[in-house]
Amino acid sequence: METDVITELWQDRALLPRVPVATYRLQFSRAFTFSAARQMVPYLEALGVSDVYASSYLAARPGSLHGYDIADHNRLNPEIGTEEDYERFVAALQDRGMGQILDVIPNHMGIAASCNPWWNDVLENGPSSAYAEFFDIDWDPLKSQLANKVLLPILGDQYGRVLENQELALEYADGAFHLRYQETRLPIAPRSTTLILGHRLESLTATLGEADPHLQEYQSIITALTNLPGRSETAPDRVRERMREKEVIRRRLARLVEACGPVRASIEETVRIFDGKRGDPRSFDPLDRLLDDQAYRLADWRVAAEEINYRRFFDINELAAIRMENPAVFRETHRLILQLVAEGKVTGLRLDHPDGLFDPPRYFLALQRERLAHVACARFDQQGGVAEPDRDAAVAVALQRFDATCQPDPAKAGCPPLYLLAEKILAQGERLPIHWAIHGTTGYEFLTLVGGLFVDTSHEKAMTAACTAFAGQRTPYADLVHESKQLILQVSMSSELNVLGHALSRLAERDRHSRDFTLNSLTHALREVIACFPVYRTYIDGRSPEVTLQDRACVEVAVAFAKRRNPATNVSVFDFVRDVLLLRYPENADEAYREAQLAFVQKFQQVTAPVTAKGVEDTACYRYNRLVSLNEVGGEPDRFGISVEEFHRQCLSRQEKWPDGLSATSTHDTKRSEDVRSRIHVLSEIPREWRAAVGRWHRWNRRHASEVDGRRAPDKNDEYLLYQTLVGAWPSEPASEAEGAELVGRIQGYMFKALREAKVHASWVNPHPEY
Repeated sequence: METDVITELWQDRALLPRVPVATYRLQFSRAFTFSAARQMVPYLEALGVSDVYASSYLAARPGSLHGYDIADHNRLNPEIGTEEDYERFVAALQDRGMGQILDVIPNHMGIAASCNPWWNDVLENGPSSAYAEFFDIDWDPLKSQLANKVLLPILGDQYGRVLENQELALEYADGAFHLRYQETRLPIAPRSTTLILGHRLESLTATLGEADPHLQEYQSIITALTNLPGRSETAPDRVRERMREKEVIRRRLARLVEACGPVRASIEETVRIFDGKRGDPRSFDPLDRLLDDQAYRLADWRVAAEEINYRRFFDINELAAIRMENPAVFRETHRLILQLVAEGKVTGLRLDHPDGLFDPPRYFLALQRERLAHVACARFDQQGGVAEPDRDAAVAVALQRFDATCQPDPAKAGCPPLYLLAEKILAQGERLPIHWAIHGTTGYEFLTLVGGLFVDTSHEKAMTAACTAFAGQRTPYADLVHESKQLILQVSMSSELNVLGHALSRLAERDRHSRDFTLNSLTHALREVIACFPVYRTYIDGRSPEVTLQDRACVEVAVAFAKRRNPATNVSVFDFVRDVLLLRYPENADEAYREAQLAFVQKFQQVTAPVTAKGVEDTACYRYNRLVSLNEVGGEPDRFGISVEEFHRQCLSRQEKWPDGLSATSTHDTKRSEDVRSRIHVLSEIPREWRAAVGRWHRWNRRHASEVDGRRAPDKNDEYLLYQTLVGAWPSEPASEAEGAELVGRIQGYMFKALREAKVHASWVNPHPEY
């Protein structure tokens, strides 16, 4: 029975994905709604667009313009429109036979400004929250003061200054207390509210009298709060008890405050006392004690780089990583998405930043299995006469067969039934793993390939000489990348490196052949290996008996380069790191050791990707300015174009292995649009004229330069970037005064960003207004 139905599904193409011909990206926000998108559909059809490529439109942080800070995966964003608006948009697409690819964000969620109910629950209840395992939080971090707490780096200054400047305010509403800081409203842990309710208990008793029923209820509430299960108690029955009882107590307090004026007045006075008096530091002690009893620790936002104990998207504190490897997280974050797929409203998914996931290939497969199971169940139900247990058993067998035969070739049974694109950036020479249950990437490698065609490779030396002569840029690109990654590990992600270093040290201690490696030597080796990593990450998972050839080569290359850059470091520590990463277990390793080693490797892989992204895309690409049109996401700035023959060879390879991946020339993430890049590419054809023009502009603008900290501002490398930017963006027609002013504003804004991303004279952490 099972074989007949599943075979039938392949044969009648029910399991074949919809593959787009041409896509058009729509960036949804409050400024571009479902209704606005519906009005564009006829125009898009006339353009020849087969599928809309939609940014995420799930409920995000209020006011979000990009949608990558999702706060609720199971609601449409109300700022973008109602469910009826969405249905009309989908109907407009379906009436024209058009599909819709939806941007999915599986790596992280937005947590800023109290917008995320799951995160708020974690802040209220700590490890005992029902969502504590949803976020990638280290509840037992290196800093003992953070045990069972989350570091919350949201303050604009040091905690003590913010507290005594009266910027933190206690609030009461509906039976619960909260802390207000600017636009953020933080929960106060239920048990800790006894500090508030008990603060003026003697005064309240004197007012009401011992026998007053309102006072007795007040005292009973304090007793009930004291007896709540602690936030470190994570047994399911104790978690359920805490969740139930705290809500019962909240309702009791709300009713009492409503019914009894003296109780209400006492709480209002207590809140006033806790808010302290500016100029009287001791008056803030009660609020300080209260905050010390929370499941979070408030801190200056700059502290995050060294002490944060939750994984983030890159180094953005407001985007907290989630544990997609947890089946409950997968289920709760994909319920609506998979429903839209099942209903045919969404026909494909674009998967954002899969390199951040604990196990990307397994995530891809989980999505495909869900699609296959839905289609198979629907077919069984359509045919009728099959008991549900028999149906489920047959589907389980089909899923096992699918796992073994899944392949990207749409001409064969076993093709992944749901069209999936991974936002995967491939390094030069890197190949997309053929066994992944996806249909290709979002096309950054094609963008780089096409861009290289428009660069005159014969003038590489002349363009290099022009840059060197003017900007003094002599550091090879590979060295800039290495320096930039080192910088990121030092100033943005030192916490992640420290955690890895301690984990590797604990592992080394468990074997007599490695126990003499010091924490410092291991952390240093990890820093160097990560800085030398040739790709964003490897995908070692322990499921296969052998590490793949590509993954093994990447680790060995990284270690070899790390050794070469550190001749004074004992090579044995690098060899140990290499063997750990390649799952070469010690001879006497028991199962616990093997599990710890694999866990380390998988955490290591989650760190190399953001370090590479921040080090290359967001640092080195703003320092290496030879020809900035090559400085793109997934680009190869040190590769000065490609030949036509190489272009065709790589296109044939893509057609053979990944025929259904996107072929992008621009995305919402690219640093420059196609036309700007194309203009700058032209400079490679006229290096002599370009060099002369730069010299001429420099002479004209010399009088506008300044001196900051004894150095010329802007320096010549930044000036070189500015001139290329102007060439790319200069209006092709004479601009009006208003258009000229707008251009100036945009160029200024871009240069501010570029200077801070480069992190030479300024950064986002330490702006340098004078420069």
